[in-house]
Amino acid sequence: MSAGKTVAVLGGTGDLGNALARFLLRQGVAVVIGSRAAERAQRTAAELAAIFPGRVSGESLANAAARADIVAVTVPYTAHQTTLEAVRDVVQGKLVLDATVPLRPPKVLRVQLPAAGCAAVEAQQLLGDGVRVVAALHNIAATHLAAGTVPDCDVLVTGDKEVDRQVIIDLLQAGGLRAWHAGPLANSAAAEALTSILIGINKRYGIDGAGIRITGEPRPV
Repeated sequence: MSAGKTVAVLGGTGDLGNALARFLLRQGVAVVIGSRAAERAQRTAAELAAIFPGRVSGESLANAAARADIVAVTVPYTAHQTTLEAVRDVVQGKLVLDATVPLRPPKVLRVQLPAAGCAAVEAQQLLGDGVRVVAALHNIAATHLAAGTVPDCDVLVTGDKEVDRQVIIDLLQAGGLRAWHAGPLANSAAAEALTSILIGINKRYGIDGAGIRITGEPRPV
């Protein structure tokens, strides 16, 4: 990712959003935490600024998205639609990274994809053709992302344009993750569905953040 870019992390006060913010800040990326309550975002930003001074701030959802070059959506599925509606006007022309999984408590161990096929496609439909949605980070535990060590798992990146997927892949790989082109945005259904399966595996086998690994060595492109 080129220097000078800013990433808004919507839902940055939650576990995944906070972990993604730390992941980005360790790379030197400027981060704006976005929350429905600007005061809450500012408190989280102040906590992060004590560790990563000078590169993190907090705003309302719309203000955070307006300030950013890339907007990451890390909210629970119950807040997915309202979050996207809050930023729809200010993200036109931008790249949106959607990490939302359509979990429906209390049955989070059961795959329950929405009528559109997946949350990422819902995001694209709601935001419109002026926004480039890429989906990723569904299958990596927040604890791994926050830890500052390279986890033993890979990230599937889906999106309708290869150039947009590559932006996110470059960003993730800059932080030490292995990320893979996984096809068009509709394929996010597979990654989103895997989350429920991994939650079940964690529970059944007592694993702290099970992930996926793509085996084999890719040929040079």
